[in-house]
Amino acid sequence: QVQLVESGGGLVQAGGSLRLSCAASGLTFSRYAMAWFRQAPGKEREFVAGISWKFVTQYYQDSVKGRFTISRDNAKNMVYLQMTSLKPEDTAVYYCAADRSGTPQLLLYSYDYWGQGTQVTVSS
Repeated sequence: QVQLVESGGGLVQAGGSLRLSCAASGLTFSRYAMAWFRQAPGKEREFVAGISWKFVTQYYQDSVKGRFTISRDNAKNMVYLQMTSLKPEDTAVYYCAADRSGTPQLLLYSYDYWGQGTQVTVSS
């Protein structure tokens, strides 16, 4: 049974930092592309960042470029999202997702597995 479990969310002031973690189990983690999505209240879930299975390719949503960094540790079956210079508009539930194609995709339906999400709230 595949599980993706996010952690690290919380309440932070604008300008602060958070590091999200996603622990994966039940899949050949090193073969999967991994990504972070987020969903704010009343909005659709959107792509934030993705990393390919070979670490070669990383994609970011324009609004987080230069502020967020995605990374992975295939030995530990972990993917991370380091978030800095946080803004109130970054407030959302953040989801970890896995794509067996190995290349991160921008579209929701490309992903095979999802975590339950972790809340990030940025106060102004």
